[in-house]
Amino acid sequence: MKKRLSLKLLIWRQKSNTTDGNFKEYIMKGLSPDLSILEVLDQLNEKLIINGDRPINYDHDCREGICGSCGFLVNGLAHGPKSATTICQLYLRHFKDNDTLVLEPWRVKAFKVIQDLSVNRSSLDRLIASGGYVSCQTEEIPDANKYLISPSKAFTSFQSATCIGCGACIASCRNASANLFVAAKLAHLGQLPQGKDGRSNRAKLMNKQMREEGFGSCSNNLDCEAVCPKEISADWISWMNNDYL
Repeated sequence: MKKRLSLKLLIWRQKSNTTDGNFKEYIMKGLSPDLSILEVLDQLNEKLIINGDRPINYDHDCREGICGSCGFLVNGLAHGPKSATTICQLYLRHFKDNDTLVLEPWRVKAFKVIQDLSVNRSSLDRLIASGGYVSCQTEEIPDANKYLISPSKAFTSFQSATCIGCGACIASCRNASANLFVAAKLAHLGQLPQGKDGRSNRAKLMNKQMREEGFGSCSNNLDCEAVCPKEISADWISWMNNDYL
């Protein structure tokens, strides 16, 4: 039988972005090491609701590391201490009995706190929208040989397309730069024939929108690459800058 764990959770509680917040301590005992951090929060919320307290607000959806909905800081690290992992894939087996976990939201000016661990990341949607759209014929099945794409281009385009838009790269950057996020979105389209039209202008528009949203500049510290749950390379930032120039 697997050993059960006890944890001390210091969780940021904030009712809205117009109120002050603070850390509140919770003790959780008898936890299975197979539980994810989100499942621990689920159990804690059940207890809070039973006691008539306000449950903790946090974002989640697929819980399979695909959607990018979940995300917050665990002991100061985006998505926690395990690399290439989203918060919903972070399990208690990576921690020790009686560990203290500090959970707090992304600390980014452009991501206003909604409540507790949940932040407003609509600025990322506006970044994508600022790049315009790609026009594709949809009324009939396309000819498979209409666009000739090399295996290497298809592979690298897919690599950058794996970005799930969680915001971890921005939350970990000391300048709150969105360069890795924007670079990934530009690269997965810009490498394919369907995305060639407007490629250069798209880079200019999205870089302009980054500044308007209040994101900082890139200083090449590579914290973004280190915390990306999909391990997207910061080399794509150089690729984006070449397009922009």
